[in-house]
Amino acid sequence: MPGELTPFVRSDAVGAILAETYLHPDEWLSLAELGRRTGVAPAVVHKEASRLVKAGVLADRRDGNNRLVQVDRGHPLFAPMAEIIAATYGPVPVLKDLLASISGVERAFIYGSWAARRTGETGLFPHDIDVIVIGTMSVDDLLDVQEASREQLGVEVNIHRVSPQAWAQRSSDDFLAQVSSRPMVDLIC
Repeated sequence: MPGELTPFVRSDAVGAILAETYLHPDEWLSLAELGRRTGVAPAVVHKEASRLVKAGVLADRRDGNNRLVQVDRGHPLFAPMAEIIAATYGPVPVLKDLLASISGVERAFIYGSWAARRTGETGLFPHDIDVIVIGTMSVDDLLDVQEASREQLGVEVNIHRVSPQAWAQRSSDDFLAQVSSRPMVDLIC
């Protein structure tokens, strides 16, 4: 079932595959790596990558037994598709990459309207992305991630830092209880 972020993308699996390839346009990714990065089942990655190659959206090549794919920058819709994919499915890979470079991050989730649309709830397109990061990282590091993700995604990104202790006792905090009761998209898989 397609999410509500980009209703014309046939599924969230396709959106995730496109995000990984469009946000890393110079990388040749094996189908196994693409599956690992997206959390999409290998059979689905193979099927959807084949469909996208056939449509000319992705290029492919062999490296031994591995099939590698890369976005085809020569596709006539490359530029507009890159913008749409970055705005809709881009937050997950962008934030994963940025948060991976910070020590002290234990968990991280996108929540709020973007997460709700990604999980299929209907509503208006989100105007910002809300992120909760659990851990002992520095505020300065999170501010750097917030600014870098804003620049890459072209949308307001709000990052909230929470200690592991506060997250463990989230049911006693109204804000954290509300956040955890609504759709969330895991960034540390």
